[in-house]
Amino acid sequence: MKKLILLLALTFSNILFSQDRFEKIDQYLKYLYDNNKFMGSLCIREGENVVFSKAYGFADVEQKIAADRLTKYKIGSISKTFTAVMILQLIEEKKLRPETKLTRFFPKVANAENISIYDLLHQRTGIPDYVNQDSITNAEMNSADIKKALYDKIAKYDSRFSPGTKFEYSNSNYFLLGGIIEKVTQKSFAENLEDRIVKKANLINTYYKPDATNAQNKESYSYHFDGDQWQRFPEWKNDTAFASGGIISTPADLTRFISSLFEGKLIKPKSLEMMTEMKDGYGMALFQFPFGDRKFFGHNGKIENFNATMGYNPDEKLSVSLIENGSNYSLNDIMIGVLSMYYKLPFPFPNFEKLSDEMIAQYSGTYASAQIPLKLTVFGKNGELMAQGTGQSAFPLTMQSEKTFIFASAGIEIDFEDKGLILKQGGTKFNFTKE
Repeated sequence: MKKLILLLALTFSNILFSQDRFEKIDQYLKYLYDNNKFMGSLCIREGENVVFSKAYGFADVEQKIAADRLTKYKIGSISKTFTAVMILQLIEEKKLRPETKLTRFFPKVANAENISIYDLLHQRTGIPDYVNQDSITNAEMNSADIKKALYDKIAKYDSRFSPGTKFEYSNSNYFLLGGIIEKVTQKSFAENLEDRIVKKANLINTYYKPDATNAQNKESYSYHFDGDQWQRFPEWKNDTAFASGGIISTPADLTRFISSLFEGKLIKPKSLEMMTEMKDGYGMALFQFPFGDRKFFGHNGKIENFNATMGYNPDEKLSVSLIENGSNYSLNDIMIGVLSMYYKLPFPFPNFEKLSDEMIAQYSGTYASAQIPLKLTVFGKNGELMAQGTGQSAFPLTMQSEKTFIFASAGIEIDFEDKGLILKQGGTKFNFTKE
């Protein structure tokens, strides 16, 4: 803290410098929004004090309902951190133990007799991910009890490896933990969330519900940019995500939640120590994010076209959360920019200038790959480069360098070469030749 004997003028100068820092963050996010790269909301909290909170864009584009700091968004897999906290509370209440086996609650799951609560929390079970293993069928989606249909689906999978032997991220683990919370307490997941976290942490806009989005209740839809305008992304039934990804919240509530967690308002220090123990880079629904020599604990989330992140630096008691409901740029890159400006590090704004006709003509054309039965058509639209796979929607490409373009929301990078291109996604490279 600054000593009281500092000159008033010097103190005033420091206040102005701090204001400039947040003004630059605001300008950065507005710049991204103005260039159709981002819609969403950011909150930064220093201890108990919110020092920045602002939303950009619309909660409902079609009805022109602007987003504000009270707009609520789906937070995807950040929900897992809430679920883990509730499980640890039940362990503290001696209603569960870390060694408790899954067979007590879901005996039909493969290897249930060898899978512990500890394994589920640390994502070390071998249970396949019901979201990515195969498609959720129409029958499951339209079932009168979606959760039961998905419990049955998970129970039909073969185990991928022996429990406890390695980490593999699977939404199934936290979907089952949500069921365990309901079975142990004889209350719904939503009731537990309200009683165990929302009330204790004094959250204002955090809840779980199976119902569809209601923009009149300040809930937001998610969108993708088609090169011309923001298009609403199809909405899922929330019970398909449940305890693994279905909670609704705001950045302000997320910063208060994670601050409360680390300040001991939700679980005991021993439980927090368990939660922050990293195994293969993952704790109990917590990752560790480096930023320079600083370390943040938190989690990311993605559902529909919402992208969210939440982080906390225990040394500085700094919490930050960003949620996108319009995603057309890398969330990670946005956060690097926000934190760089917060810590007064140099960070140039990205360049979104329109491409020249010559560059668009150079890269336009149809590309084919011997590796996959897919052709990629590249073309110009409104001064931007677009790409479209066979039978798929077109998507915009943002220039990173003269020959490298990205589609951030899908994790796609395209490197153009003299007679073709290389498409990179999910750690895999596909070579395409220009026809």
